[in-house]
Amino acid sequence: MADDDAPRVRVERDGHVLLIGLDRPAKRNAADVRMLQQLALAYGEFARDDKARVAVVHGIGEHFTGGLDLGDIAPRLSGGLDLVPEGGIDPWQLTGQVLDKPVVLAVQGTCLTLGIELILASDIAIAADSTRFGQIEVNRGILPFGGATLRFPRAVGWGDAMRWMLTAELFDAAEAHRIGLVQEVVPHGEQLSRAVQLATRIAEQAPLAVRATLANAKLAVREGAVAASAALPGELARLAATEDAAIGVTAFLTRTAPNYVGR
Repeated sequence: MADDDAPRVRVERDGHVLLIGLDRPAKRNAADVRMLQQLALAYGEFARDDKARVAVVHGIGEHFTGGLDLGDIAPRLSGGLDLVPEGGIDPWQLTGQVLDKPVVLAVQGTCLTLGIELILASDIAIAADSTRFGQIEVNRGILPFGGATLRFPRAVGWGDAMRWMLTAELFDAAEAHRIGLVQEVVPHGEQLSRAVQLATRIAEQAPLAVRATLANAKLAVREGAVAASAALPGELARLAATEDAAIGVTAFLTRTAPNYVGR
C-alpha cells in the first residue's frame, strides 16, 4: 500500500485501555494533514467509548514523531488548517471539547515539535532513554502552534521553556525528566509497556472519580482555584451517590478488591 493511501493512526483495545499508535514509521511518524485528522478522530472515538477509560498514545517504529511533514503542511499554513473533522476532538486541546479522560504518552527516538505539544496536552508521559526532544519551529521560520507557547512555561518554568523553544536545540530524556516534561525514563523498548501498565492501574480505579478528578484539575488550570474549589462540593455529592462509591466502601470494609462499573 502506498504511503499516501496507508492509515496514519492505528487504534487497538487492551481491556479498558485504548492504544492509539502513530503509524507512519517510514517517515519517522512525521505528521501530515491526514495523520492529524485521523488522530483527532481517534481521540473522538476514545471520548465516546465508555469502555475505554484511559488512552495510551505511542509511536510505531523507532520514533515517536519527527514533527510536522512540512512538505504537506507548509503550503496550508497561511490559509489555516482544518485538523479536526466531524466526530473528532483536538488532541492538543486548544479548541473544542475538553477531554475528561486520562491520556498517557509513550515516546522514543525522535520527539519533535507537535510531539512535545502532545505531551503537554496529556496527563502522564513515559520516555525511553533513547528519546531526543526538540521544539524547533523557530529554526523553520514559524512558531509553535500546538500549545507549547501556552503550556511549556507553565509545565517546566519560564527559563527552561525559553531555553529550548528559542534555541531550537535538541535535548535528551534525562533533561526532559529534570525539567518535568516527562514523569519517567525507562530503557528503550520498555516505554510502551510501562505506559500501558500505568494506564491499566488508572483504569482499575473508579472511572467516574478519575474523570471528576481530572476535570476539576483542568478547571483549576483554565479558570483558577476559586472556580475549581466552588465546584468541589457538588462533584463530591454527585460521586458519593454513585454505585461505584458504594462499591468502594464495601471493598474497604471487606478488604477486597473493588470492581468498578462506571455508574
